[in-house]
Amino acid sequence: MPAGSSFGTLFRVTSFGESHGRAIGVVVDGVPAGLPLNECDLYKELLLRRPGHRWATQRREPDRPEILSGLFEGRTTGHPIAVVVWNRDVDSRPYEEVRCKPRPGHADLAYILKYGWENWDYRGGGRASGRETVARVAAGAIAKKLLLSIGVRVYARLAEIGGLVLAEPTEEPRVEELVEARHSPLRVHDRALEERVASLIEAARREGDSLGGVVEVVAFGVPPGLGDPVFDKLKADLAKALMSIPAAVGFEVGLGFRLARMRGSEARDPIRLVDGEPRPVGPAHGGMLGGVSVGTPIRVRVAFKPTSSIPRPITTVNVCEGREDTIVVRGRHDPALVVRAVAVAEAMAAIVLADHALRAGLIPANRLGEEHVERVIREWDTAYPWPRWADDVLSCQPRG
Repeated sequence: MPAGSSFGTLFRVTSFGESHGRAIGVVVDGVPAGLPLNECDLYKELLLRRPGHRWATQRREPDRPEILSGLFEGRTTGHPIAVVVWNRDVDSRPYEEVRCKPRPGHADLAYILKYGWENWDYRGGGRASGRETVARVAAGAIAKKLLLSIGVRVYARLAEIGGLVLAEPTEEPRVEELVEARHSPLRVHDRALEERVASLIEAARREGDSLGGVVEVVAFGVPPGLGDPVFDKLKADLAKALMSIPAAVGFEVGLGFRLARMRGSEARDPIRLVDGEPRPVGPAHGGMLGGVSVGTPIRVRVAFKPTSSIPRPITTVNVCEGREDTIVVRGRHDPALVVRAVAVAEAMAAIVLADHALRAGLIPANRLGEEHVERVIREWDTAYPWPRWADDVLSCQPRG
């Protein structure tokens, strides 16, 4: 029985829809009753991955979410929350050639081999498209709001692009830097670096090429004890969640692959008393030991490949005629998809942490206490502010 569209144990997310279908949507189950929630909360986070700006695909989707169930008078009811985002700017014409010619580097060939050519939705990549991540970001917004009820905040930023390093894993991350990255269309925490990043992307676009990069996710306020040995380690679930994002090709915790090049004498974080509690101090293990959180910030990184959709010819096979051929990929594509992947990585990490917090009993499973509700109301807009570049903040009126 295929179950690849669902993720999570108690906080369970099921996404649906295709890139060029009528809509993308998600059903989120396991959210306790009482969480203040409305469509503006989701829209604020969806803005961070929305296409149509200067450095993204020119597919112009408004991505305004509709909450269909699970809410009453602005609070969750404890029942499944269904969210739908309608596809408004679909143009399938450039994909007619793709129907017979799978694009190298994409999931096209894998889907043809698995499901059969006659059953494959070739329009925009179907389920394999980055468009599917709308569902993840919507679910992640709910997870972030739920986590805020216990003081956990999850952020992400662009850490590397096209070989340009923007944030070193050896440097201690600060909340202020990561909040500042929300205000950058390129998700860069330092405005002085924005121009260099923009120049790299523009140069790749002019050359008919694309760039890859690295996203860093940091979660603050995570209590010790999240994660279960041996197969449900927190780091293992984070790896699965983040590696499930389209175009993700690498994952590391803390110093990650650097540790493999160190000696043991270099790769250990000393344990010290921090506010009277024993805590490892250092960047090596990313806030987890034995796959269990230890009360310091969780810090992981995900590598994303450059998009393979570039206007340069490459050899493929014409599966309709059974011969080798060439293809030049046309359509509207990101010159650096890693920029919009920042919001998706942030969302997936929040989904994992919300699930583990519920499993550990740190968040009440049935209904939130008023102290949780008051904290969310008090801190939500400060913890996750509207990006300064957003031009339609005032038009977002809650309906949920």
